[in-house]
Amino acid sequence: MGKPTGFLDYQRQPIPDRPPLERVKDWKEIHDHRQDDKVSTQAARCMDCGTPYCHTGMTLAGVASGCPINNLIPEWNDLVYRGRWKEALSRLRKTNNFPEFTGRVCPAPCEGSCVLGVIEPQVTIKNIECSIIDRGWEEGWLPAQPPATRTGKKVAVIGSGPAGLSCADQLNKVGHEVTVYERADRIGGLLMYGIPNMKLEKREVVERRVNLMREEGVKFVTNAHIGVTHDIEDIRKESDAVVLCCGATKPRDLPVEGRDLNGVHFAMEFLAANTKHLLDHDFDDSRPPIDARGKHVVVIGGGDTGTDCVGTSLRHGCENVIQLEILAKPPGERAANNPWPEWPRVFKVDYGQEEAHEIQGEDPREFLVSAKRFIGNANGDVCELELVRIEWVRDEETERYMPREIEGSNRTIKADLILLAMGFLGPEQTIVEKLGLKTDARSNVDAAFEKYTTSVDGVFAAGDMRRGQSLVVWAINEGRGAARECDRYLMGTTQLA
Repeated sequence: MGKPTGFLDYQRQPIPDRPPLERVKDWKEIHDHRQDDKVSTQAARCMDCGTPYCHTGMTLAGVASGCPINNLIPEWNDLVYRGRWKEALSRLRKTNNFPEFTGRVCPAPCEGSCVLGVIEPQVTIKNIECSIIDRGWEEGWLPAQPPATRTGKKVAVIGSGPAGLSCADQLNKVGHEVTVYERADRIGGLLMYGIPNMKLEKREVVERRVNLMREEGVKFVTNAHIGVTHDIEDIRKESDAVVLCCGATKPRDLPVEGRDLNGVHFAMEFLAANTKHLLDHDFDDSRPPIDARGKHVVVIGGGDTGTDCVGTSLRHGCENVIQLEILAKPPGERAANNPWPEWPRVFKVDYGQEEAHEIQGEDPREFLVSAKRFIGNANGDVCELELVRIEWVRDEETERYMPREIEGSNRTIKADLILLAMGFLGPEQTIVEKLGLKTDARSNVDAAFEKYTTSVDGVFAAGDMRRGQSLVVWAINEGRGAARECDRYLMGTTQLA
């Protein structure tokens, strides 16, 4: 695929992000604009590798390897190299309902398993994907295409995150009447309020796609908190099937001394409130409900959500920000026990850390540390955080590695705002309990992969609610799969892939 000698002729050159000191002054996307000539050259690096692991989605060592939605990556790389962009878009849309989302926020497990990555820096797959769909929007290649006929079947999709939207999109394409219920005031779920605007613009990208789906016949109901404002049994009576795509939104807490002090928040409280404020106030200079301006911010958690907290705090104008990670600093290159095509567990600098380094002069992360105690002032506001260094030791009984505090390593740092970004424990249980759904050991809805059927007839589950906290691209995979099985349930057969 691509130019036969492209991987020898050209070096990897991703489209650069906007300069850190420029982009922290606004809430616009950090990504630079599409560069077609550069993208075509990068597509030429795609090898005729025989077995393209990039689009063979699988799980290796507990992490995604290759594309979970089986994007036809070598095919559209070749088409982009040859200047056949519209055909590349057609190939891309065969497997991915929302390339404009994954092309911006996916960590790109496809690149981690790129065969070229064994010997050279891998192909810039993510840049190419995003460029294809962005050009498609700009050229008007994505007109509304409502189904020619309707089946008369009604499906309710609960949740409008990536799983819910992909499920709704697929079911609408085959003619079912689809209504999506969202408890927030805007459609998008994680895409709207979980991911900051500088990573994924809401009006220009998310709402554009939602509006297209609306033109194609999908109905959206906001401020619909099922089990609170809307009765799930009423929805079941009005529908021929229900698909639950409510996400895994129960955050992991840190029950240490001082947890109830003012200024200690879950990361999603901080991020969602910020995005809602920006949209409600048209991105003016007014201050959000949880404001990091002038504060010593501590982010506890080293994942993507923690990085988003770092980037958001910097844009607020915080005094400084520190990000704490209980794990060890990853190596600079793949370790022996992390071979290709596994996801490379190596040290990376994401956008938030890059911005903090430019502003503060150093990477904000500290590894192998744990929060011991939150300390407050006379007003009940958090003002300090006691830390302790830890080491990982193997437990002889369980043979698992456990964190152990290093004696005498305690220290105290300033902390006016503490953000807990330690992941999620599973779905909230309101709907689960209302329907009496069977759950697994992790409190996720029990619905077999590739089947998506729950213990209640006519009710399906997909996305993080079924599999636990995961990637946007896995959510799209699951939403598509649940739509396929729901269509089969309704019609006896299905044409959905």
